[in-house]
Amino acid sequence: MRRFCISALIALMTTAAFSAESVTLSREECIDIALSTSPTVKVADMEVKRMEYAKRESQSGLYPTIDFQAAYQRSIELQTIRMDMGGQSQNLKMGSDNTWNMGFTASLPIIAPQLWKSINISQTQILSAMEAARASRLELVNQVNKAYYSLLLAVASREVVQQNYDIAKFNADLFEKQFAAGTASEYDVLRSSVQVKNIEPELLQADIAVRQCKLQLVVLMGVDYNLDIEPSVTLKDMQRDMYGYALGADTGLSNNSSLRSLDLNARMLDETVSLRKRAWIPTVGASYNMNWLSLSNGSPFKNQSFNPYSNVSLAVNIPIFSGGSKYYALKQAQAQRLELDLQRENLINGLQMQVDLALDNINREVMQISSSEENVQQAEKAYTIMQKSFEIGAATYLNLRDSELAKTSAQLAYYQSIYNYLCSTSELDLLLGKEYESKQAKQ
Repeated sequence: MRRFCISALIALMTTAAFSAESVTLSREECIDIALSTSPTVKVADMEVKRMEYAKRESQSGLYPTIDFQAAYQRSIELQTIRMDMGGQSQNLKMGSDNTWNMGFTASLPIIAPQLWKSINISQTQILSAMEAARASRLELVNQVNKAYYSLLLAVASREVVQQNYDIAKFNADLFEKQFAAGTASEYDVLRSSVQVKNIEPELLQADIAVRQCKLQLVVLMGVDYNLDIEPSVTLKDMQRDMYGYALGADTGLSNNSSLRSLDLNARMLDETVSLRKRAWIPTVGASYNMNWLSLSNGSPFKNQSFNPYSNVSLAVNIPIFSGGSKYYALKQAQAQRLELDLQRENLINGLQMQVDLALDNINREVMQISSSEENVQQAEKAYTIMQKSFEIGAATYLNLRDSELAKTSAQLAYYQSIYNYLCSTSELDLLLGKEYESKQAKQ
């Protein structure tokens, strides 16, 4: 079901891009598409497959190795020996003009401690590659989350600037009408007109910011950059379900990707130490040879008679002395393992500090949202009062403009605080290694 939904979304976006229409997507839908199409995730998955092939390569050493060999030798000058026979010396030619030798060789390791341990190391390498792929997905989810939140912030900021522009435009038109009726001065008309011109660059910059956020999102999703994505929610909608996150969050570091990768590296070093120790253990191998030999003179393709011969052998290799290379290789692995313990301790302290700071930031941002929301309400009320006062002539245009700017600043600060909170929760999810679950998976 999840793959079907993702395929349907990609088909919908392709159609929308072809027809130059915008498509509305939720944050979850953007993440699902990114996880399915991102080259970074695909490379990480291919790395896992490569490690699986490496493990199978190591396992192949447990099976017999069978080879076929064939060799032909042509004698240019036969070997001559001199023999004394009855007091007389005589030269004898030995060998034949043609020598054919072919056969099969099979070998099988019987006792191979290092080979057995290398298979375990290959399994740990697969787990390490899987953790790297998981880390890539976590990082991609965090990037898509922040890009989507940036788009929401850009859209909300543009709406605020647009409202400010509409108010300034309305006031400018109102002053022009009043000037034509003789109830307003030319100075008021010029001042209101200049205010409209001052807001136009801000409106243009807001449009550019929205476009940049959309481009960043489509790049992370790995889809056509000409696609116009519209968010399905607003920042204010996101505020409804975000409270209580810090209270219900599991702040344990057991799922942190960096810590899990370090633990897998420690496990791999433990197995490497064991592998170095097994270098002193004797190895036993068996082999079987089945060959055919033909010796002839004259043409190499005539009068050939292949005679079979075979043998079975058992070889024992006992390491005695290697100049200390095995000993120092073991010491290197043990030193690396001790270094990793120190690194792990330092990493845990650093991660715990980051978690505590992230929770403090989230709690502070919650209070900032509440304060900003109250500030918006007060600014809107102050603007309403000032607007009515201006209409009856009890306030100047400068007073009205100050209230407009105060309301705009309060709204932008409010949206910025929501954005900061959402980005902080996403960063905390990445830090804690919290995996993303799509709606289809939850259902």
